[in-house]
Amino acid sequence: MQLNNSDLLPSDDLKDRIRFSFETGHIWLGEQRMLLLHTEAIGSMRKELIETLGIELAKGILMRTGFQAGQADARLAKKLRPNASEMEQFFVGPELHQLEGLVRVKVNKIDINIENKQFYMELVWEHSYESEAHKKAYGFSDEPVCWMEIGYASGYTSEFTGQSILFVEQTCSGSGAEHCLVVGKPIAEWENPEALAKYYKSESIVDQILNLRDEVDSLRSTIEGIDLEQQDIIGRSKAFRDAYALLNKAVQGPVTVLLLGETGVGKELFARSLHRKSNRHDQAFIAVNCAAIPDDLLEAELFGVEKGAYTGAHESRKGRFERANGGTLFLDEIGDLSYSAQAKLLRVLQEGELERVGRTHVISVDVRVVAATHDNLFNKVESGDFRRDLFYRLNVYPITIPCLKERQGDIPLLIESFIDQYKVKYHKEVKGVTDHAMVQLERYEWPGNIRELENVIERGVLLCENGGYIELEHLFAMMNIDEKSEATVSERGQLKPLKKGIHKQFVDMFFETQNNLFEIEETILKEAVKRSNGNLSAAARKLGVTRPQLAYRLGKIEEDK
Repeated sequence: MQLNNSDLLPSDDLKDRIRFSFETGHIWLGEQRMLLLHTEAIGSMRKELIETLGIELAKGILMRTGFQAGQADARLAKKLRPNASEMEQFFVGPELHQLEGLVRVKVNKIDINIENKQFYMELVWEHSYESEAHKKAYGFSDEPVCWMEIGYASGYTSEFTGQSILFVEQTCSGSGAEHCLVVGKPIAEWENPEALAKYYKSESIVDQILNLRDEVDSLRSTIEGIDLEQQDIIGRSKAFRDAYALLNKAVQGPVTVLLLGETGVGKELFARSLHRKSNRHDQAFIAVNCAAIPDDLLEAELFGVEKGAYTGAHESRKGRFERANGGTLFLDEIGDLSYSAQAKLLRVLQEGELERVGRTHVISVDVRVVAATHDNLFNKVESGDFRRDLFYRLNVYPITIPCLKERQGDIPLLIESFIDQYKVKYHKEVKGVTDHAMVQLERYEWPGNIRELENVIERGVLLCENGGYIELEHLFAMMNIDEKSEATVSERGQLKPLKKGIHKQFVDMFFETQNNLFEIEETILKEAVKRSNGNLSAAARKLGVTRPQLAYRLGKIEEDK
């Protein structure tokens, strides 16, 4: 594809991708979070980088930052215009460059054939914010200064074409030229490509900073009492740490532990962690969901059954208590135990003895019981559905596990863990979750807690593109996500409310009812006048048209009747 001397203006499909959330303070470009910052602030940061690290290191950092931004926009471009021509897809980048307020872009020349790995592009940049920032801080420079913008162009084209493309500034307004002239072509076609590519390689000082950060995170986790060797339980929030600290104190003793919390908070994970940390770790851990076993079979499952005890009992069988002898028995949803089973459980807890169904011979067992429930056992005691003596026997060491909405700071950690788990399971490369999706994940109430989050992330891994990001549409297809406080940009560059899904609903209703287009127009126009008490100017403002336009349309309607 070839093109010469063309102006570019951001199209409507790009404008519609920009959204402003008044409630949360976010600005979105597609799924990625954006910032609206003063150029003075960016210029100040740029100046500090230069004066702290020197020109070469600062230049590299800014170019790599721009490179990453360009890569993100390239991924957005292909998604935004999947059925468009190669040229239309490609021009998303320059249009976004303008829309993001970085620079005004004009195309001098472009010659691209992606299949043949052919690329040449000349661009004119006007009103570069980097040039303006540099001139304000240092005056005119001896060398080009649009480092982040050059990085953006290189990152965008490299990601889009699938080969290493580098842009170089031939002239720069920051150096006194009328405008910036930039040229992009494959790295191998440049003289001394190693000198150009060095800015896109992380410098040692950056690596050192990142390594130090990792060490600090590791030390912080140790100080906070999180056992990093046990990665089955993840969390650093205060609510989580408080619960986990109680669990750690119960490790060595034989005390019966009662785990309390909503469904899906991870009670079994806590129980397994307690078992692994205890001196019983080399013995069996047996888990029983008391709510999943019918009442008439529950006692046999827990305490075993003797041959001939009832029809179908053709042989003697150990129950869960005998199988867990020497180890740990986890009784989930213990509030659903039958009253008779509660009595036998109390005997085991107090005496360490049980009887199989159909047998009077006493069997001694050494079992540590960890019970769990989402019910309020005290209320069940008061209503007569749970034995009072068993309640007090179980409630010796209660631990309340916080629900996910009480530990929102742990959500990113959990998401990262689940992504790592399921990308291996489904043999997919997943880069993570988009900014927009992450905000909604953190805002969501999570009535199903960690279990629900895990299921949502699994679905996201399945639906996202291989090598891409999990986006909002991959996660919340069946959930009510409130975005009513968001806005987008109008044709005049002004904010207007975003009414997501309303237009589609209206279109669906239009075709389902098979109404005439002119009838719909007449109804809307007259309703606007009615709601404005006959004031045409007010009605026109409601409709987003001028008063003469409204008057003309109403007149035409009357003429056509």
